[in-house]
Amino acid sequence: MKALKSQRLHIGIFGRTNVGKSSLINKITGQDVSIVSDTEGTTTDIVEKSMELLPIGPITFLDTAGINDTTELGTKRIEKTIKCLNRCDVAFIVTDKFELEECEEKLIEKFKEFNINYSIIVNKQDNLPENRSEYIVTSTENDNNFIEKFKQKLIGMLPDEYINTPKIAGDLVKEKSTVILVIPIDKEAPKGRLILPQVQTIRDLLDSDCITICVKENELANAISNLKNPPSLVITDSQAFKQVAEIVPENIPLTSFSILFARLKGDLNEFIKGANAINNLKDNSKILFLESCTHHAIEDDIARVKIPKLLKNKTGKNLQFEYFTGHDFPDIDDYDLIIHCGACMTNRKEILSRIITANKKNIPITNYGITISYCLGILERATKIFS
Repeated sequence: MKALKSQRLHIGIFGRTNVGKSSLINKITGQDVSIVSDTEGTTTDIVEKSMELLPIGPITFLDTAGINDTTELGTKRIEKTIKCLNRCDVAFIVTDKFELEECEEKLIEKFKEFNINYSIIVNKQDNLPENRSEYIVTSTENDNNFIEKFKQKLIGMLPDEYINTPKIAGDLVKEKSTVILVIPIDKEAPKGRLILPQVQTIRDLLDSDCITICVKENELANAISNLKNPPSLVITDSQAFKQVAEIVPENIPLTSFSILFARLKGDLNEFIKGANAINNLKDNSKILFLESCTHHAIEDDIARVKIPKLLKNKTGKNLQFEYFTGHDFPDIDDYDLIIHCGACMTNRKEILSRIITANKKNIPITNYGITISYCLGILERATKIFS
């Protein structure tokens, strides 16, 4: 079974031009993933390669352009390389000498800024000086032990959350608990299947030995009344929050898929703090919606119709809404609030990087589900189970 890209360890490979970055990736993967050439600037856009790297598991390599690229498009290539840091869980700098150049030192400062564990691979060398034990020394052509050395170094760099995979909802209830999932089948539901956060939550609860019941919102009351004991938790799609909150008794914990993923993929406390900033919005305040993946916006789209309507009703202000889709992080200086999607199609590192950037600029950031529950006046109830 193929792991989703959002669940893979993202490994960034960085360095100057012509130090052998692409050759090393090809060696590890056993495939000609990246073009290898003596011509500077061969790698332009980020080259991605997903694979299984035993015993670590599913990973995605990000092969980047040279950070000292002097070609005509070099500046733009370097900008893309730096933006790639938002997705990196760990990083390697590939160089061909033991003394680092200024561009490599600056890159290390970026790693530290984004809390990325990193290591240095010295390529085209055979001997390791005594005072450089933290480096990996290799020769692209002759080193048959490089892959094992790379794995050993990588294992020591793995983030805690990758080793101890966090739960989505299974840690919130006891084994054998009954959990009801409210899944509306509306215009936004994909034909013939469920959306990814719903599927992942079901699997997480089954792995935690819970009894999982899936219902539509109009069958929720019957499902609760048919149970001998109240459910330990009700999880709803954010768009049905108001209706579900009116049905579920106060003594039964209630939250949403989007709030669960705010905790899984980001920082729940920061997102709650960001939602509280909604009260500070004024006429003509600019709000940026960030979407991790492209999708066809339907007539009643959650980001383009439903949430803007809720925000206007909540604040009574004339607000401006703008949208950005994809991995690149736009210039956010002109915005008063950022609202992120549930991030089911990207990794946690990217969301945390965006939170860090927003915090540095003192711009509040939250997500879809938390915004909806805040506007409906049920945020405290929807997040009580996490306290």
